[in-house]
Amino acid sequence: MEKVRKHPSAFEPGVFVLNVIMAILGSIIGLELITRLGITTNTSIIGALIAILLARLPAKALKSFLDLNRQNLVQTAISGATFGAANAIFLPVGVTWLLGRQDLLIPMWIGATLAAIIDMTMIYWLFDTRIFPAKNPWPPGIATAETLIAAAKKGKRALLLLYGMIAGGIVRYLGIPADIAGVAWIGNMWALAMFGIGLIVRGYSKQLFGTDVNKYYVPHGIMIGAGLVALIQIILIISKKRRALKEEEATYEFTRSEEDIKSALTKGFTFYTVVALILALLGGLYSGMSIGMFIWWFLFAAIAALVSELIVGLSAMHAGWFPAFATALIFLILGILMRFPAPALGLLVGFTAATGPAFADMGYDLKTGWIIRGEGKDIKFEMEGRRQQYFAEITGLIVATTMVALFAKTYLAQDLVPPVDRVYVATIKAGANPEIAKYLLLWAIPGAIVQAIGGPDRQLGILFATGLLINYPIAGITVLVALAIRWAVVQKYKEEGQNILYVLGAGLIAGSTLVSFFTSTLKLGKK
Repeated sequence: MEKVRKHPSAFEPGVFVLNVIMAILGSIIGLELITRLGITTNTSIIGALIAILLARLPAKALKSFLDLNRQNLVQTAISGATFGAANAIFLPVGVTWLLGRQDLLIPMWIGATLAAIIDMTMIYWLFDTRIFPAKNPWPPGIATAETLIAAAKKGKRALLLLYGMIAGGIVRYLGIPADIAGVAWIGNMWALAMFGIGLIVRGYSKQLFGTDVNKYYVPHGIMIGAGLVALIQIILIISKKRRALKEEEATYEFTRSEEDIKSALTKGFTFYTVVALILALLGGLYSGMSIGMFIWWFLFAAIAALVSELIVGLSAMHAGWFPAFATALIFLILGILMRFPAPALGLLVGFTAATGPAFADMGYDLKTGWIIRGEGKDIKFEMEGRRQQYFAEITGLIVATTMVALFAKTYLAQDLVPPVDRVYVATIKAGANPEIAKYLLLWAIPGAIVQAIGGPDRQLGILFATGLLINYPIAGITVLVALAIRWAVVQKYKEEGQNILYVLGAGLIAGSTLVSFFTSTLKLGKK
């Protein structure tokens, strides 16, 4: 008789405690990166390697973390917390702050948290359906699975992470943003080169052009143009890939049915409508709109949330990146055309931005788990593994939203907001100011051209605009130096060199962001 495999639980005391600790670390990394650099990175590998590191300590209780399925639960919790805190919850809250509406901070926090929970639940329901097959690429998910399997065989990888964390912390304390060097060793080289150039152009724009480019809404306009093109690019990718996969899908057996798809989409839309209504009532939108416009607002917000989530999820599955900034921006522009007032637009773009990142991130994590569990060969084990990953992801999100509640004001009071929030608010203001609208339209043209030239994989326009939004020239120099080191290492040591840089880069991010959080954000250890 064949032995039935039992999947580890996300609520095992050891796993649960480590998941909470990793989620706190993930939240700190997410908040530090989104506010200081405008981007977030996948932290799955950090959680997994810390689990491996603990398993190698001489304590019997920790040996259980040598199991890849437990490592998968830990990486799921940390990555869920990273994107949950940064993209799904704090980014929406930052919009209301920049609009000068502190009274909307708590309603937006509640709305974004509930939206992110629905987001995660939707991918749990839809993973390995005809729309989101498990066998499709989900590139970061494959990368994490390969790293976990390789690290399990080579314990020294976990030590490399530790060395990277120590180095990252020391370098950050000396005033050099080691976290961006870590990101440069992990992400797309072309995209990050444009990000670095954007940081340098913004940082030295007065010396280069005699004025700050921000004054004429150059970064905002470039982001709008690039965002529009990014959306067109991803729609083309999705339609092309769907055609290519149709024949293959005919012979593939999904673990979820057509009925599951219908049920997930119906329930998802219903939940989004209810949460949008709660958000509208808490935000007092009924006082500034007619009854008809008020009803249309929460229905439109629910449609925007669902459509944005699906576009972002399909992009993540096929291309390995998700255009969450761009989709939220498009629905914001539609909202402006519908003549919604400014507070309603702020809540609309925040609510839309909250959906998608958690969906995409959990899609990556489920792909990692699917590979580790044997690619669906044992259906019962696979379905139980997914369920436990869902619990781990929700654990990460609960920690993330708590961290945002505790530290949002600390960031906002220091004008540390996600740079893309400035684009959203400038766009809202442009609806009432023809002068701002003129600049945004003018600079949207070069943004669209740069994004089109780079293609969908490189995201040149989006990353260039993100760099332009941040006045942090030393980060730009750090990016370019780190990319030069990466290029030299890969030339000499090929794939093995790049694999080592992935692990060291993850360590630099973890060490640097921790030191930044305690010294720069909380002002601890500073005179």
